[in-house]
Amino acid sequence: MKDNKVAVVAIGGNSLIKDKAHQTVEDQYQAAKETTMHIADMIEAGWNVAIGHGNGPQVGFILRRSEIAHKVEGLHEVPLDVCGADTQGAIGYSLQQTLQNELRRRNLHKPVATVITQVEVSKDDPAFQNPSKPIGGFMDEEEARLRARDMGWNVVEDAGRGWRRVVASPLPRKVVELEAVQTLIDAGVIVVTVGGGGIPVIDVGDGTYQGIAAVIDKDFASSLLAQLIQADLFLISTAVEKVALNFGKPDQKEIDRMTLAEAKAYLAEGVHFAKGSMAPKIQAIIWFLETGGKQAIITNPENIGRALRGETGTWIVPE
Repeated sequence: MKDNKVAVVAIGGNSLIKDKAHQTVEDQYQAAKETTMHIADMIEAGWNVAIGHGNGPQVGFILRRSEIAHKVEGLHEVPLDVCGADTQGAIGYSLQQTLQNELRRRNLHKPVATVITQVEVSKDDPAFQNPSKPIGGFMDEEEARLRARDMGWNVVEDAGRGWRRVVASPLPRKVVELEAVQTLIDAGVIVVTVGGGGIPVIDVGDGTYQGIAAVIDKDFASSLLAQLIQADLFLISTAVEKVALNFGKPDQKEIDRMTLAEAKAYLAEGVHFAKGSMAPKIQAIIWFLETGGKQAIITNPENIGRALRGETGTWIVPE
């Protein structure tokens, strides 16, 4: 049985790739090492932790390698759902090993495991009617039209830079490996799960699953996980120390604490949180709190420990 409080920690892309000059596997490993050091602070303070993570750049790298290998050597291309599985394994390995090493240095005896996690989406999700998430490399129009015809891709022209494939970003509905994840957490295992939002799968109608080309928001998937395991805390680790109203404007104002009602009101105003970055994080936390979640924090990796002590970060609470 679980004795300690449980936190779901969703770590963003900056926790693995800090900038365009630091994208190699070794760079990512060092970034993971830095992030897991801060997660180890949580564990040392008595938390059981489930870790979700982004995987956008890493999936992009696999797709590019796949495209180049196909053109140069005629090798088969890697389907998008398999790219997600590949990144869950590789990123999980980095997080797992760096966290194991850090815990060992601190003489903390906590096992760490990565669960390759499928997340069910609905094939009727409205997102599939309007795919908008660009993936893979640029193509000329001829190649784009051929792939649309022969492979069923949705393709769009991207601001004069060429053509790209776009896929849907449906909402997560179910964590397929939930029972396994819950069992590990109850046994005191630190679990890396729902990586990249999970591998998108659909129920084909008889209770069996198949992968689908889509991208699930990792904050939404981590929120769903936090709801399902009834986590005591949902923490989103991102690029900023605190959430700000009017971000990037002269009247920018950092927020120490928000209620659920305030978060919903600010989000509804549509001017405070960028659609591609902070808005989905706020929405993910709203969902968590609406389903009985107790508290949530948004902060950057290096301030996780201070945020848990109430010294920084943005706390979002039911009321």
